[in-house]
Amino acid sequence: MDTWVWIVIAAAVVILLIVIVALWARSRRRRGLHQRFGSEYDRTLEDADSRRKAERDLRQREADHDQLDIRPLSDASRHRFEEQWKEVQMRFVDRPQVAVADADDMLTQVMRERGYPVDDFESKSRLVSVDHPDVVQNYRKGHGIYMKTVEGSASTEELRQAVVSYRALFEELVHENGHEQEHERARENEPHHN
Repeated sequence: MDTWVWIVIAAAVVILLIVIVALWARSRRRRGLHQRFGSEYDRTLEDADSRRKAERDLRQREADHDQLDIRPLSDASRHRFEEQWKEVQMRFVDRPQVAVADADDMLTQVMRERGYPVDDFESKSRLVSVDHPDVVQNYRKGHGIYMKTVEGSASTEELRQAVVSYRALFEELVHENGHEQEHERARENEPHHN
């Protein structure tokens, strides 16, 4: 065979290898996004015009999130918010609409203290989804019911669902200081054996 045939074959092999590596890298990035975001990945994909746009959105969330100074709550703040949450739940019995509004406001306060931007709901939910992809859907559900409350069209059952939905994110935001503290609290609550 002529030299030019070997050059064409070599070039074709190199191009094929480049394509294979690019596809492998893309697949790996996609798996990484899916693992990190879980059901939020699926929801974003469902809402986007294409997989590429959805993945671009998720990567942008990560980049925006990396610019934030997210910090854990102090023990005093955690205790204060836990007490306030108990009050919200007790208030639900007599004034469910007020309790839902208070729960929505309390989540905003917790997010602000943790370092999340709180300018608007969409920004909050996008950035919280990076750290809490499994419960951000609950936050969206609770906020949707809160908006119905503002309009005066939420049923008592919907109000109850809103508080339950808010509680899932509240628990993660307030108790997120690492698994070590959770294990420490669990050990403190264990019965002592002599």
